[in-house]
Order: sequence, then structure tokens, then C-alpha cells
Amino acid sequence: MIQKISNRFLILIFLCLVVSGLAKTLSQTLAGSEGTIEPRILIDKPTAGMMKRGSFSFGIDFFQFGGVLTSLNAGINDKLSFGISYGGNNIISSQNVEWNKSPGVNIKFRLLDEQNGFPAVSLGFDSQGKEDYLKNFERYRVKSLGFYAVGSKNIEFLGYLSIHGGINRSLENKDSDNNVNAFLGFEKTLGIEASFVGEYDFATNDDNPPFVIAQTNRFNLGIRWNIGDGFMLGANLKAIGKRNNAFKIGNRTILVEYIKKIGRAHV
Repeated sequence: MIQKISNRFLILIFLCLVVSGLAKTLSQTLAGSEGTIEPRILIDKPTAGMMKRGSFSFGIDFFQFGGVLTSLNAGINDKLSFGISYGGNNIISSQNVEWNKSPGVNIKFRLLDEQNGFPAVSLGFDSQGKEDYLKNFERYRVKSLGFYAVGSKNIEFLGYLSIHGGINRSLENKDSDNNVNAFLGFEKTLGIEASFVGEYDFATNDDNPPFVIAQTNRFNLGIRWNIGDGFMLGANLKAIGKRNNAFKIGNRTILVEYIKKIGRAHV
């Protein structure tokens, strides 16, 4: 048991060391009208946005039950990216740490670039679910995307407004609910340093009683703010809606992401 815990801590430490050891980098920004990186993820759902060739990002999500999820992503080229992630529950807690069953992996490919009147389209796979891992159900509270296709269109409107929509089929189907799911989302820039994001998850693959875990038809909102030198801070309100005749927020999460481009600047 002690050896397993030590090995899993080493995975988290390794991800941190990979980031801190990379040198000769150039600052990138994620939010606001002067963002240099396309939005790749809204809150739980992806966009068609891609990382640039030679870019990498390191993210940390903080969620309920003392949960932490770390992720490391890299742009192989302008049309292909790859990433890994790992975390668990009770990491920030006095309770015993409950590690995720296995690391998550993701890969995304840009099928079509955005053109006048036509959205960008990306295809991908992501095995990393969101929030806590529920061992008894062999799934995450928010199911992983699995295989997905997503389209994104940018519009100049008081800065920029991007609209996103896609479909996915998760491989987390022990509840016998393996329907194709759909989702919609948006990002609106707020000046040059911040963005407002939102998404709606139809959750058609998570509405099979009595196995329903998360609130169906999930509506999430968030804010993204560049805090300097490649760092972005995010805050999310998740599963917003009316339940039992009362307006409720299902969960609040925090995200910190660091993104850089490896190489030298060209003047």
C-alpha cells in the first residue's frame, strides 16, 4: 500500500518537474482579446482549438472532496496535440488519498481549419473524466468524453465571441448508458486579459436511472483571467440549475494553467 501511494505521488512530482525543467520558452496567453492560444477547453467540454507546434501546458484542477487533477499537454504540430493527466480525491485533506484508477490520456487532431462561413472542426479522444472518481461505479462523476467531434466558430463582437458544439461517446458505460452525447458552449472575451465561458451538456449518456450520478442537463459557467507570464487562473460554477424548487450550484472548482512555447522568439 505504501509503495503504491509513493509511486502515485512520484507521478505528480514528475509532471511538475517536467514543467519546471523546460527552458528557452516564450510566454503565451489563453484569455482575453489578445490571447495567443486558441481556447481548447471551456470547462468540461472541448473546443476545436489547438495548441501551436512546440507549445506545452501544465494545468491543475481543484475540485470537491479535496480533489486535484494535474495535466500536461503538448502541441506536436499545429494540427495534432497529445496530453496525459492524473489525480485523485482527498489530496488536500486529512483523509486517506483516493487515487484515480489510472492516468488519463487525450489526443486531438484538427480536421478542418476555420474559413469564412465555416467552423474549424477537430476530432479527438479523451479518457479523463472530471471531478471525483467513483470506484463503485467505475466512472468519474462527470464521464470522460471518450471519442468526440467538435466544431468552433469565432465572431468579432465587442472583442471576440466563439461558439462551440460537438458530440461524444464515452467509454465509461458500466451503467449501460452508452448513448451518444451532445454539448454546446461559448467564450466571450472581456477586455484584453479575461474571458467568460459557458457550456451546456445534454448528458444523454448519463440519464439512466438508477445510475444517474451527476445532475443531468448540466449548465456550467466560468471566468478565465491571464495573471502574467503564461499563467491563467480560472473559476467555475458547475451544474447550475433549479432543483427541488430552489436555484442551486452543484459544485465550484478552481483551475490554474501555465502555457509556454519552446524555442526562440523570431524578430
